[in-house]
Amino acid sequence: MRQPSLARLRRSKTLAFYLFISPWLIGFLALAAGPMIYSFYMSFTEWQVMGSAEWIGLENYERLFFHDPLFWKTMWNTFFYTFLGVPLGLAFGYLLAVLLNQKVKFMGVFRTIFYLPSIVPAVASSLLWVLIFQPEFGLANALLDFIGLPTSRWLLSESMVKPALIIMSLWGVGGGMIIYLAGLQGVPPSLYEAAEIDGAGKWRKFWHITIPMTSHVIFFNLIMGVIGSFQVFTQAYVMSGGGPNYASLFYVLYLYQNAFEFFNMGYASALAWILFVIVLIFTLLQFKFFGKKVYYEYDD
Repeated sequence: MRQPSLARLRRSKTLAFYLFISPWLIGFLALAAGPMIYSFYMSFTEWQVMGSAEWIGLENYERLFFHDPLFWKTMWNTFFYTFLGVPLGLAFGYLLAVLLNQKVKFMGVFRTIFYLPSIVPAVASSLLWVLIFQPEFGLANALLDFIGLPTSRWLLSESMVKPALIIMSLWGVGGGMIIYLAGLQGVPPSLYEAAEIDGAGKWRKFWHITIPMTSHVIFFNLIMGVIGSFQVFTQAYVMSGGGPNYASLFYVLYLYQNAFEFFNMGYASALAWILFVIVLIFTLLQFKFFGKKVYYEYDD
């Protein structure tokens, strides 16, 4: 009986491979790559939903950078949220994971309690925090008044609306906390034992063993946190609508307004591609400055 040639066997395996991944390929081309390419084309046009697209070249981008003060306002709001909210979220989630990594009774219950807020739908949690930040009868002002501190208008104040949204974001650090917890439980106990023999205290063990051995999960959460912060939308849309006086008009909310409220799809496409470039640059910068400092188990 004649055996199939090696080349024919390779072709059949290659064909089988592409047949198996064809559903993903079709979905990627139809639902991801195709719309991305089309939106790039649309960013060079002026297109209203009920009209036809008219090629205008770089006018949308020129309008963004030189003729649209709201663009720079949204950039400031988003960068403020990113550079303040992401470090706080990383630190709070990490310290929470360290506390929940202790061996005490009912630890599974505590972990569940702290994780649950991260899986609550964003709209539901936003409505809850609207009540918490309500100036007249909200829990936040009641707590401040109880401890003798001045109250705030929170979501109705230009200076406090962004800090209020950042405080709300800390309520949902349970998702990052779970990843930190997995990293902490992967640290070999023998390292702590060796450090104790050498006379290291708790702080030295935490600084020289725990943090370096979990640097890969810290780095992962940093990247995902920055990407997520640039795409913050639901909280501002539900809780403040971008106000007061555009103080919480974040970038993606402004993009949404141009696309689905003003129906200026060409301009919204230009906004989307600028956001893509910003996120790409920040991701590459993180890999450049922090990537080499991350420890992986397979490192020598």
